[in-house]
Amino acid sequence: MATSSIGLQLDRALELRLARRRAVETAFRKGSPRSAHRDSLALRERFLSVTLRAALKLTGLYSRGMRNALEPVVREVRFELEGVPASFEGFRILHLADLHIDGMEGLAEVIVERLAGLDADVCVMTGDYRFAVGGPCEQVYSRMWKILRGLRPPHGVFAILGNHDESEIAVELQGFGVRMLINEAVKINQGGEGLWVVGVDDPHRYGCDDLEGALERVPPGAFKLLLAHSPELFSEAAHADVDFYLCGHTHAGQICLPRIGPPLMNADCPRSYTSGRWRHGEMHGYTSAGLGCSLVPVRYNCPPEITVIELARKPDSAPIMAPTLSGSF
Repeated sequence: MATSSIGLQLDRALELRLARRRAVETAFRKGSPRSAHRDSLALRERFLSVTLRAALKLTGLYSRGMRNALEPVVREVRFELEGVPASFEGFRILHLADLHIDGMEGLAEVIVERLAGLDADVCVMTGDYRFAVGGPCEQVYSRMWKILRGLRPPHGVFAILGNHDESEIAVELQGFGVRMLINEAVKINQGGEGLWVVGVDDPHRYGCDDLEGALERVPPGAFKLLLAHSPELFSEAAHADVDFYLCGHTHAGQICLPRIGPPLMNADCPRSYTSGRWRHGEMHGYTSAGLGCSLVPVRYNCPPEITVIELARKPDSAPIMAPTLSGSF
């Protein structure tokens, strides 16, 4: 009975926090001028999708790109950070980003295989569960359940929404036991100390992020792990004394040309913040290459990734550790 009561309270709180997002979604559907940015992006994405798909099929590279997209790697990264509570030394964070899970047949099954036997203390997901930017979401839910039902991190699963998502996805995921963070923060307790997981709504397309509101309950000096869909809040987050920033959105380019790199990153921030580890002032960040694809279900020179991050307390002298790759756990 107590669990049911807590669940109902969480559901009501989620609906209240989604009110702004739902209003924007309704305005988009009615063709409000506020949707001009979204509509121009959607139009560009449709054009690029058709053009890219046709070009890749003509060159014979399409099937190879699809195979690449179904071969995720496990990327293990160790961050030595100031302010990590002593009880969180060695704390492992599983980061899943940009699954776009209904965009490719077989992707959910491959992810489940890679996650088998995973040792992590908490799982975080930073948005974009749907492939398209509009239309129904039903195909997302069964695939996400395949992934989530096998996850058993002791501190649970936390998630936010991305620019491809509708607010209803948050409701469904919370029904699966995911703690959705819509401009709010939750404290993880361990060994008498705490770490705050802070989640903001999508800053890229919906503009419903509220970092100040999300941090209202977080005490000064607490260690803050921010989940944002894209790296575009880097300056605001650093100003708010966020310690560690996790995000995705960029897919690290998804299509990377030899000796040139990715022609498109689709984020209003320095390019150095759009892939892998980065730093802004005293704040450290990591931008995942993500697991799924957008526009077209292909990847070149940019494998999809599952990220496992280990937190460590920073000693007096901290060497920079390069990430390691493996195909399975």
